[in-house]
Amino acid sequence: MQIKCILNRVQKFQSFVYKSARLIEEADVVVLLVDIIARANSWLICSTCGRSCRGYDTLKARRFEFVPIWGIKVFFIYVMRRCDCPDCGVVVEAVPWAEGKQQLTKTYAWFLAGWAKRMSWKEVARSFKTTWDHVFQAVEMAVRWGLEHRDIETVTAVGVDEVQWQHGQKYLTVVYQIDKECKRLLWVGRERTEETLKEFFTSFGTKRSEALKFVCSDMWQPYLNVISKMAAGALHVLDRFHIVAKMNKALDEVRAAETKDLKAKGYEPVLKKTRWCLLKRPENLTEKQGTTLADLLRYNLKSVRAYLLKEEFGFFWDYIYPARAGTFLTDWCKKAMRSRIDPMKKIAQMLRTHKCQILNWFKARDVISLGAVEGLNNKEKLVTRKAYGFRTYKAIEIALYHTLGALPELKTTHRFC
Repeated sequence: MQIKCILNRVQKFQSFVYKSARLIEEADVVVLLVDIIARANSWLICSTCGRSCRGYDTLKARRFEFVPIWGIKVFFIYVMRRCDCPDCGVVVEAVPWAEGKQQLTKTYAWFLAGWAKRMSWKEVARSFKTTWDHVFQAVEMAVRWGLEHRDIETVTAVGVDEVQWQHGQKYLTVVYQIDKECKRLLWVGRERTEETLKEFFTSFGTKRSEALKFVCSDMWQPYLNVISKMAAGALHVLDRFHIVAKMNKALDEVRAAETKDLKAKGYEPVLKKTRWCLLKRPENLTEKQGTTLADLLRYNLKSVRAYLLKEEFGFFWDYIYPARAGTFLTDWCKKAMRSRIDPMKKIAQMLRTHKCQILNWFKARDVISLGAVEGLNNKEKLVTRKAYGFRTYKAIEIALYHTLGALPELKTTHRFC
C-alpha cells in the first residue's frame, strides 16, 4: 500500500521498517494496522541506560496509536523484544516512537497536546475518538518535556498571587515571570502558605533568587514574610490591582451597611441598585448609571463620602515621582482616618503599613509588566472554567503549565496544528 510511502516520508525510524499496512474492522469501526519490524542485525537499545545491546528474547506484540489518517484510527503493531544489558540486566528495549508503557506514539501525543491548547480536553477526546485519559497523558508528556527544556536563567521579575481553583477554601499559589520581554507561568503550588512559597524559591535556586530585581505580590502576610527573607535583594512591589480591589470592597461594605440602615429607619432607598454606579470608573458608566450617580452625589451619605475618597485615591497612580506620590498618600490617609468610616479607615491603615512597597510601584512600572499578573490570572480563570471536570490538583497543575507556561515544544518532522 502507498501508506508505507507516506509514513516513510513523515515518520521514519532508524533501525526499523514498515513491513505492511492493512485495513480491518473492529467493533464496526475501520482501523489501519501498520506492522513494524526491526532491521536485520540491528542492535537493541536498553530502556534504562540507553546502551546498545544484544537481543535476549521476544514478548507479545503491542499496539501504539498513531495520528489518524482521513478520520481512520492508525495503530503501529510491533513485537517487543528484551535485551541483555551488561549494566541493567534483562530489560525491555526502548523504541523511538513511544515512551515506556505508553500506548500513544510520541507524534500522536504531541498532536493531542497541541489541540488541547485550543479546545477543552473533553472536546479533543471526542473529536479524535480517543479517551480523556489519553489526552491527559499527552498533555502531561508535553508539560514534562517543556519544563525540562525551558530556560529560566534570565528571569529578573516575578509576580506572586493566589487563585481559587475549586469551591470552598482551595487555593493555589502561582508565580509568574513578568519581565517586559517574557510573561509566563513559572510555578504552581498547593495552598497559599509560607511553606508553599518557600518551596518555589527552593526549587528556583539560591543563585536565581539572588538575581531577581523585582517581586510583585499582594498583601497576604505569609507571602510578605517569605519574600523579605528569600528575595531580600529584589525590589518588592505591591500589586496595584489588589489595592484597588480592596478599596472597592471597602466602599461596597459601606454601601451595603448604609442601605440596611436607611431601610431600618424608614428613609427613602436612595442606595438601591447603585452598587455598580459607585464601583465603576466614571468613564465606564452607562448614561443611566451616570444620571443615577449624579442624583446620588447630592446626598450627604457615608457611601458618597467613601466614593469620593475612592475616586480621589485614583489620582495617586498618575504621579511620576515617588516622593510626591508619598506626600499625596500621607494626606489621603489623614482624610480617610478623619472620615469616621471604618472600612475606609482600615484601608488607610493598610496603606500606611505597606507604604514603602506601594511606592515601589512607581520605580518598577516602566521596567516590568506589572499588569501581567492580573492578565495571566484572567487566563487562569478561563483554564479552570474549561477544566471544570478536573478533580485533582495534578490535572489543574498540568493544565495551567500547558496553557500559561509558554513551554518549548519538541520539533518534529511535521506539524498538525
